[in-house]
Amino acid sequence: MPPSAATALAVAAPPRPLRVADVTLFYGERSGGIRTYLEAKAEFARRTGRFEHHLVVPGRIADAESNGDVYRHIQPSLRLAASNGYRIPLGAAGMIAALRAIGPDVVFLHDPYWTPRLASRAAHELGAAVIAVHHSSVALHAAGLPGPQEVYRRALRRWYRRAYQDVDAVMSVVDPGADARRAAELPLRLGLDSEFRPRPEIERGDHVLYVGRLSREKGVRELLQATAEAPEGWPLRLIGTGPNRDALRDKAHEFGLDERVEFCEYVSCREELARQYASARCLALPGPHETFGLAALEAAACGTPVVTAVQTPAARLIPGFVQTFTAGDAHELGDAIRRARGMTPSARQAAELGLHYGWDAALSAELDDLERLLGR
Repeated sequence: MPPSAATALAVAAPPRPLRVADVTLFYGERSGGIRTYLEAKAEFARRTGRFEHHLVVPGRIADAESNGDVYRHIQPSLRLAASNGYRIPLGAAGMIAALRAIGPDVVFLHDPYWTPRLASRAAHELGAAVIAVHHSSVALHAAGLPGPQEVYRRALRRWYRRAYQDVDAVMSVVDPGADARRAAELPLRLGLDSEFRPRPEIERGDHVLYVGRLSREKGVRELLQATAEAPEGWPLRLIGTGPNRDALRDKAHEFGLDERVEFCEYVSCREELARQYASARCLALPGPHETFGLAALEAAACGTPVVTAVQTPAARLIPGFVQTFTAGDAHELGDAIRRARGMTPSARQAAELGLHYGWDAALSAELDDLERLLGR
């Protein structure tokens, strides 16, 4: 072929799609917002073909699988917690090898624990940009540990700052400055599946609903106290698993709530979860350290009133659906639940939430951000 023809073909050839690798420890079969986001992202890539998506996660054995423009690179690991399926990889070598095989344009690190500096170095050697996604916070992780909170916070801050030292950008809903001494260059956008919408065919019950991990940092003990103090005697339904499940059962018994509190298993089906939201009088999310509050947005889109701590980021997105309280104050929590139980949110506004915060819009905007960051 003459050189001029080859040049013309090269100019005419469309650029290949962006190659994105998401690396995360927190991908258990019963994990929450991170897995929801990553599954929505993979489905968006598969359906639209706008980028090639690679997911690097721990699993039982080393494996690789693909579906359209979506690839999973599973690294051998040991189970950490049976309650949520989290696993610890057997070192970083497999993850680094996966990145080299992928040859990504951008690598997202979704936690600061899976050797982030080694991952950043390997990604940079491949010419990839590295984005640290600030899903959590020092305060949230420290609150999940028994013992001296300030000691944990100091140690975790040092860890976060080293983990974020070599990345090209931070993506977050909240300001990560106190944890990482870095601003968020990119916004973390979370969205809604289409199942979360008003469901007038479902009869609303009298119970208060909680959806999430049953762990120290989630404020469920204060929710049990507020339940015990409520003069109306409403029932409470807890959906989820976690390391504090048995302790919370004991606390419910201590409060005399055996007949009013129902412990239910984790719900993975989005359709069933939407039905649970729609059938509740209100959703209570008592955790003081929520860094987004995806369940709050999901419940509001189903037309269900929500109670959250005043600092929960999702509270700003659902002003017609939310009642807030001071985190850690069981009496204020009970008052907020009482107000929420008396609300009748607009089904039209709930439907508008679903349209505005759909995953397609969120992930399209994220992709635009990436292309600007990479100068494409």
